[in-house]
Amino acid sequence: MIPELPIAILAAARLGVIFTVVFSGFTAQALADRLNDAEAKLVITADGGYRRGRVIRLKEIVDKALEQSPTVKNVIVYRRVGLSDVNMVKGRDYWWHELMSDVPVNTYVEPEPVESEHPLYILYTSGTTGKPKGIVHDTGGYMVLLHATMKWVFDAREDDIHFCTADIGWVTGHSYIVFGPLLEGMTTIMYEGAPDYPNPDRWWAIAERYGATILYTSPTGIRTLMRFGDDWVKKHDLSTIRLIHSVGEPINPEAWRWLWKLAGREKVPFGSTWWMTETGGILISHAPGLALVPLKPGTNGPPLPGVDADVVDDNGNPVQPGQRGYLVIKRPWPGMLLTIWKDPDRYVKTYWSKFSGMFYAAITPLRMRMVTSGYSVGLMR
Repeated sequence: MIPELPIAILAAARLGVIFTVVFSGFTAQALADRLNDAEAKLVITADGGYRRGRVIRLKEIVDKALEQSPTVKNVIVYRRVGLSDVNMVKGRDYWWHELMSDVPVNTYVEPEPVESEHPLYILYTSGTTGKPKGIVHDTGGYMVLLHATMKWVFDAREDDIHFCTADIGWVTGHSYIVFGPLLEGMTTIMYEGAPDYPNPDRWWAIAERYGATILYTSPTGIRTLMRFGDDWVKKHDLSTIRLIHSVGEPINPEAWRWLWKLAGREKVPFGSTWWMTETGGILISHAPGLALVPLKPGTNGPPLPGVDADVVDDNGNPVQPGQRGYLVIKRPWPGMLLTIWKDPDRYVKTYWSKFSGMFYAAITPLRMRMVTSGYSVGLMR
């Protein structure tokens, strides 16, 4: 989680090179599985990274993975920690700073023209069979969805300071740390480490220091910091924050109220967003960029314009409010997954076979509460 990660991502996108980001907490075996499935030719890593004051020796994990990954021809290593005993294989491994040493800072690289549906990246998500699913997203449609959601959901402005607390190893980081905010000309904040190290005010100190105007975070993260009490938040000036959203799971009312009171000053719009790796971007959400709607703690917003979402029973028929059901999308949308990498049959079976003509979100049935006023879709456990 250092600037060279989005730099590498954007460079690959500019060249039309399909990339996959692998979370640094994965084992060598998990990395090897993904490299082999993608048939990767190049790995970009660092000598190490920091986590709770400890150094994670990333290059060693890569070296072990490459013992099982014959397609990889080269490795570029960024010197993040400054380890003196990094194993560098001659003819395969290269230091980032050495490759860049004689490249003029004003070098211009012509972007590679690609079709709208040219694959932009593969992002692996765990499957029920244990084999990771390589979700493929395209280039043009993905950017259309991110542009729309940045405007509608985040009310994006060029002078915004966007603070998404996710990791770029997950889709939230792809869409709302890298591509989405930069597409709108915004400043985006990223940080390396944990939210409660060295102190449990890490987020609040970052938000104050850089004047964050938008905070996008998770209910799990909020509940983690709630345990440390209110004072860690109160010691920081968070008056620049004008909008808050949550992501990752339904937000419980207690966590909503806690953050809205302390970081939102009981007046900042605080929405909830539903989406998943497969959708590419937000599909169901409060949308302050369109209109301010009544906010009820613990609920979500309505489907965004053009998103035909519904909750259905086992036969694909819409359920009544308060009944359990399956979340489906009835029409295509920009940014939707193209396929599962090298496994189109699994793609059809997982997302399109349960209900004819509808995208099935493939999540455990929840009690979905379709609020008849039209203000919100509540995803309840």
